[in-house]
Amino acid sequence: MARIEDYALIGDLHTAALVGRNGSIDWMCLPRFDSPACFASLLADSEAGRWLLAPANADLANGGNCTRRRYREDTLVLDTEWEVDGGSVRVTDFMPVRDDAVDLVRIVEGLSGEVAMKMELVLRFDYGRVVPWVRKHGEGISAVAGPDSAYLTTHAPLEGKDNRTISEFTVRAGQKVPFVLRWAPSHEPEPRRIDPSRALANTSSFWREWIGRSQIQGRYKEPVERSLITLKALTYAPTGGIVAAATTSLPEQIGGPRNWDYRYCWLRDATLTLQSLLAAGYTEEAGAWRDWLLRAIAGDPADLQIVYGLDGARRLPEMDLPWLRGYENSAPVRIGNAAAPQLQLDVWGEVLDGLSLTRAASPEGTVDNSWDIQVALMEYLEGAWDQPDNGLWEVRGPRRHFTHSKVMAWVATDRMVKAVRTSGLPGPADRWAGLRSTIHKEVMTKGFDEDLHSFVQSYGSKELDASLLLIPRVGFLPPDHPRVVGTVDAIQDRLTEDGLVLRYRTESGHDGLPGDEGVFLACSFWMVDALLGIGRTDQATALFERLLSLRNDVGLLSEEWDPRTRRQLGNTPQAFSHFPLIHCALQLQHGQTHDSDTPIHDGGKQGPMPENPSPVPDGQ
Repeated sequence: MARIEDYALIGDLHTAALVGRNGSIDWMCLPRFDSPACFASLLADSEAGRWLLAPANADLANGGNCTRRRYREDTLVLDTEWEVDGGSVRVTDFMPVRDDAVDLVRIVEGLSGEVAMKMELVLRFDYGRVVPWVRKHGEGISAVAGPDSAYLTTHAPLEGKDNRTISEFTVRAGQKVPFVLRWAPSHEPEPRRIDPSRALANTSSFWREWIGRSQIQGRYKEPVERSLITLKALTYAPTGGIVAAATTSLPEQIGGPRNWDYRYCWLRDATLTLQSLLAAGYTEEAGAWRDWLLRAIAGDPADLQIVYGLDGARRLPEMDLPWLRGYENSAPVRIGNAAAPQLQLDVWGEVLDGLSLTRAASPEGTVDNSWDIQVALMEYLEGAWDQPDNGLWEVRGPRRHFTHSKVMAWVATDRMVKAVRTSGLPGPADRWAGLRSTIHKEVMTKGFDEDLHSFVQSYGSKELDASLLLIPRVGFLPPDHPRVVGTVDAIQDRLTEDGLVLRYRTESGHDGLPGDEGVFLACSFWMVDALLGIGRTDQATALFERLLSLRNDVGLLSEEWDPRTRRQLGNTPQAFSHFPLIHCALQLQHGQTHDSDTPIHDGGKQGPMPENPSPVPDGQ
């Protein structure tokens, strides 16, 4: 099976597909990121659905992998090339930005000589479980099963065999053979057909125009802009929500059970999302994310969740799919996410921190029409901050008093006090300031271990946690405070593998799960941030550039890295890896750190947030 880093991403701002180096699309959900997959061989084998398009005599000893591949400059259009006996060929894969239909386009182009090609389409709806009824349909086929219908159009010959659609043809230099797969609800008419060449031109223009608005400069321009394109591709355009990843159940340990569904939107991503988008000049996208955030959290503050659906849906029931054996036999395959209703006190801080950031980036005089809900969130937190919770990492063991959760409760109070005292918004600033002081004193007393000279994962423990690296970023302590320096040193000494940072040591068993995991890439980016704040710029730069080297050949990062097998792990591409990449690159560019509620300006070009965010219902 292909490694996780063998996959490239294409998408249409509603869903995405993963294309392997062997020319096989092994994962795609239709019509949305969180819909059932019609190609699920990523989590099983080809019988679960895939779309292979490659030379018939590709080097099977090399897994049929291509000679080279790349995204066309400044786009999400993927070119995959093979050089084989007799000639060379290119397959161009893309998804036109969605209008009224779903299209996946693959164009075979002969580059030299002549190359025998093989196409194998295995459509399997409902995560590989449903084989559709397939019929010839004009210049192609139609496939129908339950709520789904799909249409493949091509000039190439097609043949049905063993519940698969096969095409064998030869392409010569200068020839192009397009394939277009369209999806529609089965009760609706066949969607309109598109011209593949025109769609390619329009798709390329869309992405080049979009990234052309970037205000990023400097030596890290390329990785930052590729990360921005990736994050845009993970955006669900109708609502502005950004999914954590395009996949579910890619394991954090090969053969292990730590397999989760990341096709949803986490509140925890709020501040990183906003800071990254604003720094690059994408105020419209930042505004759309903020509006999604406000709609999602509207309601009783006691019902605040850590994660929501693309449209803000709250019910994300978790279930296993036993007919899929999992990536490299890493079962179970899960859909939904049972962590959604957990109590994680840090999200109150993340939300109020993110809204504080947008306030700082908004035009002077802008009315904060979400203030009432921010006050309601703060009032709830006043009575809840001292409870044990499940923590940043969504542990499924007993609740504890996590230090990071208490720090983020401090962040919530700090941002609200600042909003009243500096922005003139109404609220009991003195009361909140008193609570801020109380929380700060408690964390400094109970969350710090004198023997380790470090903050610890939870009150009374001796365990370390990478989330402690965020203490200076959120402004709880200055970056060069002795306790921050001690924590950084302790984490470097005791919580790293091969110089990269673990979330925490899993062997304690406190997270309620068996097995191990790789190093969490976002945590190593947090270390870059912390090292820069301390003044260890050379160390920070070296670590950052090492992290850049872990990207795959087309610039993508998954959730984790395994230092022992030197491969990516976890769901991919991971927004929570690409956000801090952008953040660290810009801070290294400027040579200084920025607090999380302070916009990062790149060359002083950042525009203001839109003036009129979507309103939040009164009285919430």
